[in-house]
This record gives sequence, C-alpha cells and structure tokens, in this order.
Amino acid sequence: MKRYLVILCALCSLGVQAQTMRWNQKFQTYIDQYKDLAIEEMLRYKIPASITLAQGLFESGAGKSQLVIKGNNHFGIKCHGWKGRTVYFDDDASQECFRAYSNSLESFEDHSKFLVNNKRYSRLFSLDPTDYKGWAHGLKEAGYATNPQYAQKLIGLIELYKLYDLDRAKSYDRFIANSNGRKTYQQLHPIHIYNKNYFMQARPGDTFKSIGEEIGISGRKIARYNERDYRDKLENNEIVWLKKKQKKADEAYKNRPHVVKEGESMYSIAQYYGIRLKSLYKMNRLEPDYQLKVGDKLRVR
Repeated sequence: MKRYLVILCALCSLGVQAQTMRWNQKFQTYIDQYKDLAIEEMLRYKIPASITLAQGLFESGAGKSQLVIKGNNHFGIKCHGWKGRTVYFDDDASQECFRAYSNSLESFEDHSKFLVNNKRYSRLFSLDPTDYKGWAHGLKEAGYATNPQYAQKLIGLIELYKLYDLDRAKSYDRFIANSNGRKTYQQLHPIHIYNKNYFMQARPGDTFKSIGEEIGISGRKIARYNERDYRDKLENNEIVWLKKKQKKADEAYKNRPHVVKEGESMYSIAQYYGIRLKSLYKMNRLEPDYQLKVGDKLRVR
C-alpha cells in the first residue's frame, strides 16, 4: 500500500509540474529562431520538429546555457567517440566531455544523425510522425537523459507552446533556417515572428550592412524592406524587418485603432505594426505632409 501511495504521489507531482509550467518569452524567442531549422531536420530525418525544439529548449535553457555559448551544443550530446572540437562541463560527473560545433546548424544536424544512427533509438522511427508523447517517453526509456522527469518535461513544453502543430509542416522558411543555422549562437540577434514576417531589434553599432551579413542577404534589401536608406544609422532596439512588410496589421487589430502617443511618427507606427508606410497613409486617407497629432486615431488594418 505504501509503495502504491509513493508511486501515485510521484505521478501527481509530474502532472502538477506540467500544469504549472508558465509561458516564457525567452522560450518563445528560441522557438521563433529555430523552428524552421527543426522542420528542415524533420523533413530530412523524420524526427518530429516538436521533439527537436523541446529537447533544444530543455537541454540548452532556451539557448542560454554555457554549453551553447561556448560550444553551440543545443542538445547536451556528450563526446562518445566524437573526433571534433570539445568542451568540458560538470554534468552527471565532474568535467565531462561534450561535443562542440561551429554553429547551430551543425548541432541540429548532429542531433538528427545521433538519433538516426544509434540503434537504441531505432524503434522511435516506427512511431506515427505526430506521436510526440511516444517519442518523449521513448527517448527517456532509451537513455537519452538521466532526469526521471525528462519525458514529462518535453511533453509539457510541446503542449504549452503548441509545438505539435509543427509536426504537420510540409515546408519551412529556408531563409530563416539558413540564417539562424549557419551563424554561431553568440553572433545572432534573436529573431521574432509577427504579422507573417520576421524582425530583430538593432543593437548599438548595427547597420543594415552588418545585419545583412549576419543573416546572409543584402543589407540594401533589408533597408528597402524597412523603407530606409542603406546608409541610415540604426538606433538601439529599433525594429528591423527582414522581409517586405504587410499592407495591414495583424487581424487582432481589425477594430482597434492606434491612438497616437507623444514622440510617435507615421513611420514608427508603421514599423511597430509591421506594415508599409504607404499603406498606413492610404488606410487613413492621409497625405504624406499630414502633421500627426497626439490623440489621433489611426486604422492599422
């Protein structure tokens, strides 16, 4: 009877932990940054994108661990015959050997090959591609991690952030997958998703040229997407859109006008919502020489 109660309490504890997991912006940013890379790996190796992302989130603390910062290792994979660069950290034992990579793409790719080429994970590939729970429990049973709650942790992350939706993807954004995968973690600006577009926030010293070099496209194109001159200086935290902006704001703003605040301009408002400046003027039937006033209400969709 006592043993039954102990087991029951342990199961209840896992359930409560999964239920009390809270949404975290850092985790969402990591997902936005690497979801296309996870989908690319899924389409090549048949590993659910939800599982890849959940493992990356959990193993790397959403990309903030020292193992990522010093070794671009998102999945906590130890050396085990590895012939490449290595880093050492305390884990189950002191100063254990971990694989190190040149960039995130190498880490995601090696994670896929590690699972595909290791016989103890072979049965997982017979599961339905959308069976993230089966994958989570299978990874734990096969010894991927020593944490007794590993499967529940992965499932909790997948369900909280609805990562299971990615397991049905048939395509991915190659631009984002390549730009995030081929640069080292330390070099990357976090990339966010909004209004069917991608954006990052400028850091001190950033230029359209430097941002273009980081993500692998022309800085002049990025300047055009943001309706700016290529030589313009970027302010700290300024929004920089990475694709051509939409004509309207997100659907959530269908019946919600923007109320102009002190210091705002038509351009800053257009950037905030990820819409083209010309479209903002057109929606509100305003001429380019209109003098914006605090309290004005503007349609953004």
